Amino acid sequence: MTVHRRALLGAIAATPFAMPALAQAPRPLRVIVPFGVGGLTDVVARILIEYMSPMLGRPMVVENLGGAGSTIGAAAAARAAPDGSTIMVGSVGHTAMKALYANFPFDPIESYTPVALVTRQPFVLAVHPGVPATDVPSFLAWLRSRNGEANLGTAGIGATSHLSAELLRKLANVSFTVVPYRTTPQGVSDLTAGRVDFMVDSQTLLAPLMADNRVRGLAVTTAQRSSMLPQLPSLAEAGVAGYDSSAWNGIYAPAKTADAAIRPIAEAAAAAVRDPATKQRLARAGVDVFDDNSPEALARHLRVEVAKWGELVRSLNISGG
Repeated sequence: MTVHRRALLGAIAATPFAMPALAQAPRPLRVIVPFGVGGLTDVVARILIEYMSPMLGRPMVVENLGGAGSTIGAAAAARAAPDGSTIMVGSVGHTAMKALYANFPFDPIESYTPVALVTRQPFVLAVHPGVPATDVPSFLAWLRSRNGEANLGTAGIGATSHLSAELLRKLANVSFTVVPYRTTPQGVSDLTAGRVDFMVDSQTLLAPLMADNRVRGLAVTTAQRSSMLPQLPSLAEAGVAGYDSSAWNGIYAPAKTADAAIRPIAEAAAAAVRDPATKQRLARAGVDVFDDNSPEALARHLRVEVAKWGELVRSLNISGG
């Protein structure tokens, strides 16, 4: 044995914790996104984990498990071990899945542990320029004058955009005819062509059409104005009392995940949405952030949303399959 080799072995023996420390790589954090790549929830998740992963000191790996109205990914998250190795970035659809899918075996509240309330994207109430309405009161008056013959374009019965329009029907006491499309772009194409009268859908999709005067935006659906379209009032501000709807995102872990495992992730998520650069990236995607991002805030928000959307879905007697 050479002098150099003996010296190396002696150095290793003198530092007994060196080898285990080198061998222990940080455990990856599985991030389930219950939608396909490129959708809003996927974009939000990937922006957040770029900030969160270095803060947590562990890799975060996105797993897109889309399909069946987000229930495939939600089921995978609920079945995961409650050991802090799996989280899910869910959408507002999480709140209505039990009402839409009666046989879904998991509960949106009881089967998950809330981690963080992070982002929301307003929808926009937009009309074809041929509709004789320039604000929400005149639009509601026009709807009432049409006696249900005005056409709403929407992507899929039970989609959040459709339910947002149905919430307007309920709270404003108006009527209209729903024209469902297989995809949102198909509905938007018919809106710009005047084959449907109005839509309630993504501000990132509708804002460019507003700028080109191809559609007329009347209001946003969140209780507060949008940072992307600050010129538009909220529906609540425009007179539809109690109206609040958005494509919002929360982070969940499986039920019974220990608080010690949850807190670092919750703190990293809250720090991410407060980080100016990350917040700016989210804003460019048309996404605003919640002021209170705590697990407790998500738990409160979730209870309100589950009650609201569950009641609406049941009143409409619709099903996701």
